[in-house]
Amino acid sequence: MLQKLKESLNNCTNCSLYKERNNVVFSDGSENAKIMLIGEAPGADEDKSGIPFVGRAGKLLNEFLEKAGIERKKDIYIANTVKCRPPKNRKPLPCEKIACEGNLQKQIDIVKPKVIILCGSCAMESFIKDKKITITKARGQVFEYKDGIKLVPVFHPSYLLRKHSLEPNSPRDLTLKDLKMIKEISVV
Repeated sequence: MLQKLKESLNNCTNCSLYKERNNVVFSDGSENAKIMLIGEAPGADEDKSGIPFVGRAGKLLNEFLEKAGIERKKDIYIANTVKCRPPKNRKPLPCEKIACEGNLQKQIDIVKPKVIILCGSCAMESFIKDKKITITKARGQVFEYKDGIKLVPVFHPSYLLRKHSLEPNSPRDLTLKDLKMIKEISVV
């Protein structure tokens, strides 16, 4: 089912992002995973490869997943709120997210994760509609989604690339704690 959805998106023209894309960046990881990670949008490296989180931020994400005991190819399914790269790596526009929303929901429905990691504020805002809550306040909290799925916002790895401290309660420390907690609740 996921393969058919992916193939259908190769011809997608639902928003203007298709005009400049090299590749539709559909997903990575296991479609049988209990954990799904949703990021913002593809960057330049992802647009070239067609795989999410493969640039510098992706390499840092891989390090954190490994430290938390989460295997990228086996334990997690990775997607983005939009499947095509916005120009100059800008944040996706609301109309672009809406154009891709149905496809993302189909991915969720097919994978049926126990936990969805909302990676960064853009992904968080797509699912948690409270405009007063920031990623800093929401990260690490567990929110309920439909069908008993848990939502857990975390800092985006691109943010962590600028925050090098490993001190207790630093963004990197908190992200590692969040991922370890996500690993635990995914097996319950």
